[in-house]
Amino acid sequence: MAKTISQEFVKGLWEEIPPFRLVLGLCPTLAVTTSVKGGVGMGIATTFVLVCSNILVSMLRNVIPAKVRIACFIIIIATFVTVVELVMQAYAYPLFLQLGIFIPLIVVNCVVLGRSEAFAYKNGIALSFADGLGIGAGFTLSLGALGAVRELLGKGTLYGADILGSSFEPFAFAVEAPGAFICLGLMLCLMNMIGKK
Repeated sequence: MAKTISQEFVKGLWEEIPPFRLVLGLCPTLAVTTSVKGGVGMGIATTFVLVCSNILVSMLRNVIPAKVRIACFIIIIATFVTVVELVMQAYAYPLFLQLGIFIPLIVVNCVVLGRSEAFAYKNGIALSFADGLGIGAGFTLSLGALGAVRELLGKGTLYGADILGSSFEPFAFAVEAPGAFICLGLMLCLMNMIGKK
């Protein structure tokens, strides 16, 4: 069983990494990754919701009627999103302001809802925990990497620290909406090239 749990965790780090392999959760991926801080913050918030909702859905899977399972999943997910939102307001207010509307939108994030439906509803607590943690960690790494590329190109900084110096001319396009699509596309291309090798 330990091997299966580790396999469920590891698959989220490469094989089923949400934005690049599953191509899910693209709305927050494109919107909040203008900086590493925004990307990692959204990734951690989503990971918390994903892990907690996977565990609770797995615990209640024999009690939830099949006909209303999606509604039940949304209620469970919304509960944990509310917890994240309140904790962020209390302890990470600048990040809360930066992420804005995308925190409540975790409720309908395809990654979270999809894992509840495709995995947690069909598996036990330990496997669902490993799946949620792995997919969440992969999502966080993806958003952090995309945020790093966009912040470095668009501002010359990394996590707010000046990296490229005052002579660097920022490529402002990278932190704009079209730049998000181009950076994501280039990273998808790179992931596919690495995956084929």
